[in-house]
Amino acid sequence: MIRRYMEKVKNVMQWGKILLPLSSIRFYPPQFVLRDPVLEGVTAAINNGQDVAVIVFNLKDISNIAEQLGHVQYGQLLKQIKKAFQMTIKQHIAKQDIITLHDFYSDGLTLFIKVDYMHHSLSEINTIMGKIIYHVEKGLYPLYPSLQPQFESGYMFVEKQSFSVLHSVESARRQALAMAEKRVKSEWNEMVHSIKKIVSKQEIKLLAQPIIDVATKEVRALEMLSRGPAGTVLESPLSLFSVARQTGMLYELELLVFEKVLEQIKATRCRQNIFVNCTPLTLGNIQFTRDLKKLMLQYPLISPAQITIEITENDSIDGLKNFIYNIKMLRLMGYKIAMDDTGAGYSSLSIISDIMPDIIKIDRSVISNIDKNSVKESMLQGLMLIAREAGSLVVAEGIENEEEASVLKRNNVDLAQGFFYARPTAFVKKTS
Repeated sequence: MIRRYMEKVKNVMQWGKILLPLSSIRFYPPQFVLRDPVLEGVTAAINNGQDVAVIVFNLKDISNIAEQLGHVQYGQLLKQIKKAFQMTIKQHIAKQDIITLHDFYSDGLTLFIKVDYMHHSLSEINTIMGKIIYHVEKGLYPLYPSLQPQFESGYMFVEKQSFSVLHSVESARRQALAMAEKRVKSEWNEMVHSIKKIVSKQEIKLLAQPIIDVATKEVRALEMLSRGPAGTVLESPLSLFSVARQTGMLYELELLVFEKVLEQIKATRCRQNIFVNCTPLTLGNIQFTRDLKKLMLQYPLISPAQITIEITENDSIDGLKNFIYNIKMLRLMGYKIAMDDTGAGYSSLSIISDIMPDIIKIDRSVISNIDKNSVKESMLQGLMLIAREAGSLVVAEGIENEEEASVLKRNNVDLAQGFFYARPTAFVKKTS
């Protein structure tokens, strides 16, 4: 039987020589598809409606350090660096938000985390990066006192609309690396050029999301949301404002947003109250109230009383010596002040007593699934008590279903916004 089998094989091989020259035959090993935790994690996050931040940590002066230590000791340093980052990241980032930490062939360490922009802010990412670097450097210093390893960092967001997740991931990592190194060439200059072009040519568009009276379902205000040039990486507000922050253009961009809001109010003859987002960094700029006055002079028919300035993100106001002064000046000018992301962290709660906002916006993290969680409902009631003491109206953010809305109604929440009520839409100019 074996003999007959070998004869068949011989015949097949002889036919193969006739049909196909032996020199052209190639034998390939079996192909295996390897699991890629980066692509799997990023794809799953995007499919779940989340954004993904790519954060790069680079060792400064890496060539000199490698030369001082030699090949063996340098390899040990890299292992200790990765271990230190792994331990620190676990301590400072929620496990469910971590996708993976990748070394990309020792070209720096790259952290992939999930971000929900409804209740994550850019300042949180900056704070996290700062904390991680501080603790890693502190832990490495006793081991390498003569070297004093120091790190630089940068971040970018994975583009959701790309034809390839792999391409988006690599593009975001390359841009984050450029941000970390602030290279004279490559994508650092391109991103600086892009954000300057957006500001100079006013290449942003605004969307408006209604803020609804919970009791009557009437529209009481509109929150203005910014988008960069359509079809580009900077169309996403996360990417747009992260690049502006890292390239030192955040103030100019936020002032542009304010100007575009005024243009839209005039063009649409809008009479609704308008919410405009501003970070504490912008509100703490000594020029802000002066620049805002100049802008308003161009729109004499628009009253500051129509506009609520919404303080976004959880930046610390420590060191922003003009922040409280500017808030007082804005109130004297007639603007209302709203506090965003309340309940997402201690910083927003501590600021409430400092500024006594007209409106407190309760973060999505408190509202999500509140109908299934009695502790969250108690948190809502506690925040409402704080708001009443401060004389503030309450806006609940991120309402996605009728069950969440019913909890707001029975607790007498003033206002709400979210996809359950209305999605953000573009302003349309009136023709008559």
